[in-house]
Amino acid sequence: MERSGGSVAALGANQVEAESSRGASLSIRLSAVIVTATVDDPRVLTVRIGHEPIEALPSGPLEVEHRTLEVGLRAWVERQTSQKLGYVEQLYTFGDRDRVETGEAAPGRALTVAYLALVREARPSGVAEAHWQNWYRFFPWEDWRSGKPVALSPVEERLRLWAAQTTTAVERRLREERVGLAFATSWNEELVLERYELLYEAGLIQERSRDLGCPEALEDGPVFGVPMAADHRRILATAIGRLRGKIKYRPVVFELMPPAFTLLQLQRTVEALSGVRLHKQNFRRLVEQQGLVEETGGISAATGGRPARLVRFRREVLLERPAPGLRLRAGRRLMTS
Repeated sequence: MERSGGSVAALGANQVEAESSRGASLSIRLSAVIVTATVDDPRVLTVRIGHEPIEALPSGPLEVEHRTLEVGLRAWVERQTSQKLGYVEQLYTFGDRDRVETGEAAPGRALTVAYLALVREARPSGVAEAHWQNWYRFFPWEDWRSGKPVALSPVEERLRLWAAQTTTAVERRLREERVGLAFATSWNEELVLERYELLYEAGLIQERSRDLGCPEALEDGPVFGVPMAADHRRILATAIGRLRGKIKYRPVVFELMPPAFTLLQLQRTVEALSGVRLHKQNFRRLVEQQGLVEETGGISAATGGRPARLVRFRREVLLERPAPGLRLRAGRRLMTS
């Protein structure tokens, strides 16, 4: 559901001339973070663009025939990937100065309205080369399901060196505090954007070098994830943080589930999205207490062991309470089932 940005849609054009002393133009674009999930992996739909193909989010300019921003977004996604969108919400508007989309003919100010969309996975096609990608390819330090990520130690070490490379004690203290909050031992899975921004500022993200006109690859680049076009990885980080927070107070995870599923499948999907392991009994107790699911009467033998009961989402819960989500305490996430 489109919640804001209607005034931008009312402009009704894909490029608005910004009357200023510099005469810069303002291009308005729409980008989609399209998420699906399996019991093992959270996935985002990307397209490959440019002369040297690079991963990008499905996107395109706002055009005259687009009645609203959301209508324009859905049109671009379907054109590029043949993916029809279901649940959609406006994520954020990105408009940093000198921001230019990959492939734009002329420099200027680029304003991108980004959306988060949740779908059940379908085979992408369309005019662009589209693929479902595990989002931990772009953020390898965010997946704690098997314990501390291998990529995290070198990331922390490089950030410590960056914090020390300052000319004043005050600046060093500020940097150390930011690193300490974003990469704390008591891991906050929602701070995806804050961690990405720190790595970008420290020059550890390939997009930073590219933005400064020095696009050479970092020697330890794989540790810091796969780069994306323009600031699409920043947009993706924003979406992941938003979704990780939202599953705690809204039942959005069920937009990714099949009509019938087991509680273990639900738990594994939540773990894939949040990047942490959950205690099996605590998770099931919470789901039951919240009244989020009901039994279908069927069973699944796909678990490889004892047949499991199939359940489905109880949509009535949306009318029963204002915030029906999976509000697990932070301490529980590090427990294993």
